[in-house]
Amino acid sequence: MVGFDPAAPGAALTPEEAALAGSAAGMVTRALISPFDVIKIRFQLQIEHLSPLRPEGKYWGLFQAGRCIYTEEGLSAFWKGHIPAQLLSIAFGAVQFASFEFLTEVVHKMTPYDSQTAGVHFVCGGLSACSATVVCQPLDTLRTRFAAQGEPKVYLNLRHAVSTMCRSEGVLTFYRGLSPTLVAVFPYAGLQFFFYKVFKQLLTPPSKSADSGGSVLSLVSGSGAGMISKTITYPFDLFKKRLQVGGFEEARARFGKVSLPPDAVVAPESLFVTLVAR
Repeated sequence: MVGFDPAAPGAALTPEEAALAGSAAGMVTRALISPFDVIKIRFQLQIEHLSPLRPEGKYWGLFQAGRCIYTEEGLSAFWKGHIPAQLLSIAFGAVQFASFEFLTEVVHKMTPYDSQTAGVHFVCGGLSACSATVVCQPLDTLRTRFAAQGEPKVYLNLRHAVSTMCRSEGVLTFYRGLSPTLVAVFPYAGLQFFFYKVFKQLLTPPSKSADSGGSVLSLVSGSGAGMISKTITYPFDLFKKRLQVGGFEEARARFGKVSLPPDAVVAPESLFVTLVAR
């Protein structure tokens, strides 16, 4: 995640090697954080106020939501949509890291700027994330829909989801939420790369290079960078999730209130479940 560095010992990473490393990192990370991601999506799609002091909706706290999902849907619910999520992580990591290595190398060879400055990492990181977003947006939409559905399932598997969405909503539905995603992903990824570089420089002793800190330093720097960048751009992620489940309200009615257009038609069984839940 350091980009092209002509001063680094040994041969620099090729875009292909960076893509492989990014894919592997994304795959492992996705498997570990999937339960938290499912809970996050459920919170994002709930209209009611989220507070343990005034519990209005189905989910109102982290541990309460975890217990509720586990009790009603089983342990496997925390990995709902894991296949499209893994495909998303692998593809996104490959495109983003390969693009980042390529762009920083272009900056080094074709401009007077130092490819290892935090400012260059901000711009190149944002552009690389935008390119990955355009490529992977359909997988992100599928992952969100799977994580949003409860039991009984609306989509039985990945093939069923793709065919159903294409037939009932059209191909463009896979790109729902692309605009706020692009608006958010540039500063998010740019800040992530920016703060990662800054943290590594701050935490590395003056007598050593920034690449000599090992994996622990990279973990600490990456965690801090991700936390700051996600906090700043989080509202756009919320907009994206709400747009991605547009037309999917029937599957979410059992979780609480849903925003329906005036001419929307909801199946009677969904209304019955909603009324019983209340």
